[in-house]
Amino acid sequence: MFDPGYYTNVELEKAEFKSLGHNVSIAKNCTIIGTKNISIGNNVRIDGFCSIIAAEEGFVELGSYIHIGCYCLLIAGAGIVMKDFSCISHGVKIFTRTDDFSGEYLTNPTVPKKYTGVTKGRVTLSKHVLVGAGTVVLPNIIIGEGSSIGAQSLVTKSLDSWGVYVGSPAKRIKPRSNHLLELEKQLMEEIAHPL
Repeated sequence: MFDPGYYTNVELEKAEFKSLGHNVSIAKNCTIIGTKNISIGNNVRIDGFCSIIAAEEGFVELGSYIHIGCYCLLIAGAGIVMKDFSCISHGVKIFTRTDDFSGEYLTNPTVPKKYTGVTKGRVTLSKHVLVGAGTVVLPNIIIGEGSSIGAQSLVTKSLDSWGVYVGSPAKRIKPRSNHLLELEKQLMEEIAHPL
């Protein structure tokens, strides 16, 4: 079985990320463009076949305790922020720019900007956000703290905190427990005072 493995700390340091924490694992078969615009916290894992594009004015800020599942796509031309303990499951796609599909404008990046109607805006995943497999997140969205989004959903607008959302477009179906805040507190105490 073929296993491309993960980059070593030395290899990651040579990539010249904007900032790089400790205990970072990035699969070698990922495509990452714009490392100088990407900040990575501690205890972060990015699995295979992910693409992260933060070229030109784009940027990505990954907090600590972040997981990005395999086959994810982060197009960060207008910025993507994932705060601590947030994670995206396999095949999630996050877009910070999108063409206007109405027919009122020309589309695609080969056309001069004055002829396009691109919508753009930062996407923020607040602390403890969980995004299910295959979900698509569109530009200019904030997903509130502690919210979870079911697999194969489409996020077209900002979502409130501590909810469970599903569907296309994603709708709140129930509250999400915040018990995990107590678990976070226990983990931080354990790290601060190891046995």
